[in-house]
Formats: sequence, structure tokens, C-alpha cells
Amino acid sequence: MFNRNRGLRRVAAIASISSLVAGCGVLSSDTPEDDGPIVVGTTSAPSTLDPAASWDSSWELFRNVYQTLLSYPIGASEPQPDAAEQCGFSDSSNQVYRCELREGLKFSNGDALDARAVKYSFDRIRKIDVNGGPTGLLGSLERVQAPNAREVIFHLNKPDATFPFVLATPAMSIVSPADYPENSLREGADVVGSGPYTLDSYEDGKEAVLVRNDGYKGYAERRNDAVTIRYFQDSGAMVKALRDEQIDVTYRGLAAGDVVDLQSKTSKEEEIQLVEGTGTDINYLVFNPKDSWVKKKAVRQAIAQVVDRAAIAHKVYKDTVDPLYSMVPKGLTGHTTGFFDDYGDPDVGKARKILTGAGINQRVPLTFWYTSDRYGSETAAEFKELERQLEDSGLFEITLKSRPWKTYVEGYQKGEYPVFGRGWFPDFPDAENFIAPFVGEQNALGTPYSAPEITGDLLPRSRRESDRANVEKEFEEAQRILVDDARLLPLWQGRQYVAASRDISGAERAMDPSTIMMMWELHRKTAW
Repeated sequence: MFNRNRGLRRVAAIASISSLVAGCGVLSSDTPEDDGPIVVGTTSAPSTLDPAASWDSSWELFRNVYQTLLSYPIGASEPQPDAAEQCGFSDSSNQVYRCELREGLKFSNGDALDARAVKYSFDRIRKIDVNGGPTGLLGSLERVQAPNAREVIFHLNKPDATFPFVLATPAMSIVSPADYPENSLREGADVVGSGPYTLDSYEDGKEAVLVRNDGYKGYAERRNDAVTIRYFQDSGAMVKALRDEQIDVTYRGLAAGDVVDLQSKTSKEEEIQLVEGTGTDINYLVFNPKDSWVKKKAVRQAIAQVVDRAAIAHKVYKDTVDPLYSMVPKGLTGHTTGFFDDYGDPDVGKARKILTGAGINQRVPLTFWYTSDRYGSETAAEFKELERQLEDSGLFEITLKSRPWKTYVEGYQKGEYPVFGRGWFPDFPDAENFIAPFVGEQNALGTPYSAPEITGDLLPRSRRESDRANVEKEFEEAQRILVDDARLLPLWQGRQYVAASRDISGAERAMDPSTIMMMWELHRKTAW
């Protein structure tokens, strides 16, 4: 494993605690009490149960029911063994990566989890090659060997010091060759995995019931026996369920108004704790050059010149997010303020000059798309604010359209949207993961973005460097290109909020460095 600690600040999933309950130790680690499953609410329902199809927040479920070779134990800032007993580069050029599996690993169906299953899982991802799926994470992988039952060897086609981070993403979950087709995605509402929990039942968009996997062998120390995840369409219904004691914890999707309301409550009014922490999730716009207007750089740059991020953060999100001027968020090596440096404050006059300089003298008609049920209740208000800003400039005519997440994904993968909104929760906490997934002919957006200087020079150069503090120059240069192209427009960087009833402990420990919830850390207290 390589050392990322110098210069790269550890991204803490939880940085500070704000408790609304006075006079009691909400973060104590009392002996857990068996009083039924912990019930967690979220607005992020999985789009799929098959790891080969997912490069989105389906990973939140995957982390708890599947297993990866590496993962993030509490306090780890770099990947550590999970299904593997040990892993590491076996050469000096960062091109051969070897893992030795733990003994006696089994899937939930009783089949052995061996090196053959690991090789099968990786080969399957690349063979199925879902558009916008996790194949894009494996660009440096040439082939996988399984010389014996416990040894897996990854041969890379170029040096890649970030490969261990890729292995730790839930996209690289190990699946059973007997249950997951080699050439197609698995259908059905069950999971065959080897993670801390088994998926006892699943109702699409409504509920996932997780129970302890007694056959699990890995790093997770489970503090509970069962977790039920309930999926909500909006924050209001989720917070009401928390207040009505129908759920124990809310995670992912708390609306800004609900956060502000929870922050203002006192112990006399409410017995809820709010855990607040620094996040690395970002929100941004994607411009699809297939559109006759969007393909004009001047149109994209004029939008970048008009958009007022501070107004979005304050008016829509009530200052629970921070304006972002770089695709790499604050807190990571390589973060810049490139969009502010180039465009400064919003300026309609400058935007008009950009357009007229390109021979555009009419109001530009554009359709902006957003998902109605993925990133929280404010998404619609955010796009209404974008519409207002751009139309008030007198330079644009904006039409807003939305779809639920599942059909929304299909639309952008088919290139149907001229401009569309996306959120990004990092695969791993490194600047690489805020640039590489979005460029190249095949990327996480399903929208090809040819950026040869980034993909052919800057990223390969950065991947040769094991000490990630030494790649700042490459990422700053990559972002200079992104700012000039204006194909991606960062809007804001989020913070993490978890609300929980006062008898729940572990919320402050339950986030890994990618802010995925490790459900096994949650437990009930026995006394106050």
C-alpha cells in the first residue's frame, strides 16, 4: 500500500457533532441492546442490485451486502484488506498488484469465494460493459490471473498508484459465478454476496431488509444484528418518520430546511441528535455537445459567467452547502478556484460579450434536465433558481424537465439531454476521482468527452506517483483545461448530515472516506 498522508488531508466523513439533546452523552459507546433492527431512512434508492451495472449511490447498499478485496475500516485513510488477507504492488512500477484472500470465504449461498470468483467478477464487469457503468474505473487493468485458490494477480497496462482505491469501491464487489451471468446483468430482487449482511428481502424503491451474515469473514465488527433501509421520495416525509419514531436514523437526502429546523431545536422540543460533517460530494452541470447550441463553447462559457453559485447555496440550500469553483472539492490535494479565477463574480455584460464575440445575438434556447428523486428535495428549487438567473440575464430561454432517477439515467446515457444535473459522491478520496470518471470516450456520465491531454498525459503521469501529495501540478493543469472547455460546471460542495434518535450510537463512526454508510456501526444504547 502507498502513503497518501503527506499533504493529502484525510477526508473525515464526520468532522463535528451537533447534538440537540442536552445533558446526555449521545456519542457514548454503551453496550448495544437487541431491540429489533436499526431502521435507516434515505432518499437514495439503488438503481440496480448488480455491481456490474452501477456507478452511482447503489453502492451504499452494496457496501453492506457484498464484499470487496479492500475497504476502509474505521480511522483508515487508505484501503485496507477485507476479503483479502493482504494486498500490495509486487513491482516497482505500480503495474502488478497481488492479493491473497482470507481462508474459508463463502458466499451467502454456501459456494466458496475463491480467486476464481474474484477473477470472474472483474472479467464480467468488463465483458458486460454497461454504458455509464463501472468499466470506466478499470481503464488501467489489462488482465486478471488466479494462479491458485487464494491468489489473485492484477496486471495493469500502465502504472496506476490509485488502483488499490479502485479495488475498495463497491463497484468491485465480488459475485458468485454460479448466480451472476457472465454476459448479462442479473435479474431479480435478491443478492448473493459475502458482506456483513445478507439481503433478506427487497422491495424496489421502498425497502431493503438486511440481517447479519453469520458466514462473513472480514474487517467489519457488527454492532447490530439487523438493519432495515427505507427509501423515501423526499426529506419531509423522512424527517416526519424520524420524529414519529418509525425510523431511527436518516441518511442522505436531508433537505436544507429540515437541517436548519433540526439545528434550531432544543432538547425540550425534540429528542433528536444531528451529526454534521465535512463532505466531498459535489453537484454540477453537464453540457452535451451533441446539442447544436451546447456544442458552442461560447454558450457554455456564457452560462459559466452568469451562474451565481453563492445565491444557490444561500437561497436554495440555506448555507448548508458551499459554492464550488473546481471539480475537485476543498480538502483534497489539487483543489483550485479555477472558475472564479477565470470568470469572477456573475456578470451579464461579460456573458453577452462572450456570445456576441462568437456571432450569437439571439436568446439561446436550452433545455435543462434534473432528476426528481435522487439528490434531495431542493433539486427542483435549484433548477428553478438556475432558470431565473439565466433568463433574467436576457441571454437565454430555459425549459426545465425532470424524470425519476431510473429513467433519468437511461436518458443521459443515451445522450438525450442538452444540459443536465448530476451529483457525485466520490469513489475514493483523491483528486483523480473528480476528474478521470468524467473524461474520455467512455465515462460515468455516458457523455463522451475527448480530453487527450488529460487522459493521455496528465492522468497517466499522476498515476505513477505513489505519494499523492506530489500530483498537485497535474491536477491543477487538468482543471485549467476543464475550466476552458466549460463542459462541466461545478456548482456546490455538500456537507454531511445524519439525524438520529437519541438512543442510537455510532452515527459519527458510520461513514467511510467516500461517505458511504457502514450500517454495522449503528447500535442502540442501553441506558442514559
